[in-house]
Amino acid sequence: MSQQVAFQSPPLDRHHSLFLLREMLRIRRFEEKCAELYSATKIRGFLHLYIGEEAVAVGALQALEPDDAIVATYREHGHALARGVSATSIMAEMYGKQEGCSRGRGGSMHLFNAATRFYGGNAIVGGGLPVAVGLALADKLQGRPRVTACFFGEGAVAEGEFHECLNLAALWKLPVLFCCENNLYAMGTALKRSESETDLCLKATSYEMPAWPIDGMDVMACEEATQRAVLTVRSGGGPCFLEFRTYRFRAHSMYDPQLYRDKQEVEQWKTRDPIAVFQARLQELGLLNEEDLKRIEEDITTEVAKAVEFAETGTWEPVEDLTKFVYSEKVQA
Repeated sequence: MSQQVAFQSPPLDRHHSLFLLREMLRIRRFEEKCAELYSATKIRGFLHLYIGEEAVAVGALQALEPDDAIVATYREHGHALARGVSATSIMAEMYGKQEGCSRGRGGSMHLFNAATRFYGGNAIVGGGLPVAVGLALADKLQGRPRVTACFFGEGAVAEGEFHECLNLAALWKLPVLFCCENNLYAMGTALKRSESETDLCLKATSYEMPAWPIDGMDVMACEEATQRAVLTVRSGGGPCFLEFRTYRFRAHSMYDPQLYRDKQEVEQWKTRDPIAVFQARLQELGLLNEEDLKRIEEDITTEVAKAVEFAETGTWEPVEDLTKFVYSEKVQA
């Protein structure tokens, strides 16, 4: 299996380090609140939590510019928050209120925000890959120096879209960065039970593109690797593939009884919690103190509480508007 690439990290900057920690904690606390609200039936439908994988979204998105595009999967709350989509609009979307980022029509799996160039939220496994290739093709044809980052789980590697999209992206040298979040289980199926070749980077390199695996539990490693890949993509070098080796601490979804993995395995991975490990590292280096942590937690608690209040007081879409945006009205000549 491909060896994880270790990058030489620059000296940690206190301001940036605290920002990274805060962003990971924002996602963790937001997700924990969502689980609580789901149990209270405030949030309905499907809910896929990002708890345990925060380092990937937070680290990777630091390497992208505001004009770049993001395409994600149905486990996308973390990407949306890290991209700058407001917690209030995300929570309102979870509630199904029309003040949500998708007007309450998408729910947890279909977050969308044009202002931040966040294009999903895609419920179909692998469904975001063709969208990302299309966005990248448009940018290349119009000469725009943009990068499209496409996030997907390792389960998408078994889909036809994966191979079609990597092939076309490499063939046409499109400015797209493929970010595979390998958490080892596609729903409830272990990677080794569904793929004869479990080295995902090897699959990507077969399409003649640079590919390397990254420790997805290390926020700095995720940031540095993505910066390197984005530089290659933006400079016209064609697509790159990153395999972020990570792990979700919670079930696949709120309906999942988790009968396919051993509890001891989960606990072992929790010893590598990206937040706890990074926090301890900063404290050891004297870059984080108890007052810093208290202030960060208080700010996040306030932000999440405001998001819930916003969603609670939001409005339902009128029944007479249900067909709006479904059919286009005929334009008179």
